[in-house]
Amino acid sequence: MEHASDEIRKTVQTWKDVTIHPHRFGGIEFRLGKRELGHLHGDSLLDIPFPIRVKEELVTAQEAQKHHIFPDSGWISYRIRSRDDIEHALDLLHRSFEIAVNALARRTADNRFTIAKGPQE
Repeated sequence: MEHASDEIRKTVQTWKDVTIHPHRFGGIEFRLGKRELGHLHGDSLLDIPFPIRVKEELVTAQEAQKHHIFPDSGWISYRIRSRDDIEHALDLLHRSFEIAVNALARRTADNRFTIAKGPQE
């Protein structure tokens, strides 16, 4: 079996406009523009930022745990122990990606509206 980080990296790098960087605390980080989608610590721990509401839903459904260092934040931690966990890690990262894409689309639309409308009188 391939290392979890290699398999996750290979999949996530195919997502439109996602870049991969070294993470400041070790491991690798996935970004859409300047926004971090999540990061991997080795092959066993994935951390992802979510809006608090989404984080609470994931924790309540036992799909992830509160972040291992910042439990009261919007971040979740997910332990990777098996092949099935790799698939779920990818599902969680893709959810983060979708939230980021939607936020970027809203900001872009808001900017176009402001530019088209012109200065306020």
